[in-house]
Amino acid sequence: MNEGVDFSKYGKAFQESLAQLIFDDRPFCDQLEEVLDINFFELKYLRAFIERVFNYRKQYGVHPSTSVFTSILRTELEHYSPALQKQIRDYYARCEVRDVQDEQYIKDTSLDFCKKQKLKAALVESVELIRSSSFDEVKHVIDEALKLGMDNDFGHDFLKDFEARYEIKTRSPVSTGWDKIDEITKKGIGSGELGVVIAPTGAGKSMALAHLGATAVKNGLQVVHYTLELSEATTGQRYDSCTTGIPLSQLFERKDEVFENITDIEGTLIIKEYPTKTASPATIRKHIEKLKKQNRKIDMIIVDYADLLRPVKAYKEKRNELESIYEDLRAIAQEQHCPIWTASQTNRSGLNAEVVTMESISEAFNKCFVADFICSISRTIKDKNSNQARMFVAKNRNGPDGLIFSMHMDTSCVKLQVIDKTEIGNLMPASNPADLDQKLRDKWKIQRKQGVSN
Repeated sequence: MNEGVDFSKYGKAFQESLAQLIFDDRPFCDQLEEVLDINFFELKYLRAFIERVFNYRKQYGVHPSTSVFTSILRTELEHYSPALQKQIRDYYARCEVRDVQDEQYIKDTSLDFCKKQKLKAALVESVELIRSSSFDEVKHVIDEALKLGMDNDFGHDFLKDFEARYEIKTRSPVSTGWDKIDEITKKGIGSGELGVVIAPTGAGKSMALAHLGATAVKNGLQVVHYTLELSEATTGQRYDSCTTGIPLSQLFERKDEVFENITDIEGTLIIKEYPTKTASPATIRKHIEKLKKQNRKIDMIIVDYADLLRPVKAYKEKRNELESIYEDLRAIAQEQHCPIWTASQTNRSGLNAEVVTMESISEAFNKCFVADFICSISRTIKDKNSNQARMFVAKNRNGPDGLIFSMHMDTSCVKLQVIDKTEIGNLMPASNPADLDQKLRDKWKIQRKQGVSN
């Protein structure tokens, strides 16, 4: 067997020595506890032994002494079978009278042991996932196994990294194309940040996302647009209209003019369609990897829209599924060092609202906490007839929020303009805008507790 996947050297003798060192050497246990799963030990008595060690550390915040652990093994093994109890005590008795041979070798290879045991478990799990054709989940499981122990960043040293605290960090923000919004976001959404547009059905979520993408393309950037509801052709036509100013209804008859105009654009656009609920964040990751293998640079990602993705793994509660999707999207933004824009559907309370707040967000409140910037678009029937709309800045990590802006929104040519701030007046619900975030947090906490109790 290839050394890279050789599990044989980590047999019974190695695992017994490793378990003894975990108990004997507190600093070593401190280092290994973060990556070690007790299930990595293949022998039941070793799993039970280490479980007692970890449980004590978790409960009391200190490593168990020899005298304390002797008492634990004498009084706290009742739920194990008599045979297993005897194996645990016999193993501990052996540890008391012997020193670990090749101690440094065991410590040096302990991380490799953890990685290989994690990979072995992932391969076993993948067999069942393959049988159910859950290929995205297979990739996720394997990727997570391979990531074990890869984080070598020990964090920010308060004294050694003093100068680093005062270095100017580059956000590399991408303009929204709305001057008023760029002003309050410090020039747009930056690298590793997640922006969310909230709107009821038919209010212009996809139009807004096309506007954001078209702005970036016109500015010479490379955009990848994932569409989960509209076809690639329809999405492309919205970009055509937005970048050229030619109405959607005239695109076919003025096709040559459209083509002449878009050839002058320096940026690039990839539109990738996935049918609703067929793609997960893992699918998007895989597609990005393919693009990067072709040496394609990615400056911004758009997902239209996240609620139509499926989670990498199944959850009992839909809100938990949505939470995981938004968390994964922000992780992708951080991995790719670029902003991601997506959208979210409101619940029924947002359908006829003068101003859509985060209280109207559909299903999962937690996605509000994941996002860096959240704005909503609201349009009454009267607004639609007069090409008017309102944008409410619900969350803004890089500037003020709780602001309402008037909008001109002509969907015939994908023309969206943020005009100016609007006096809140009677547009807002009775709640003070400053209290909305706290109300949201309170609601979310209640739902989380309910989820735990269920």
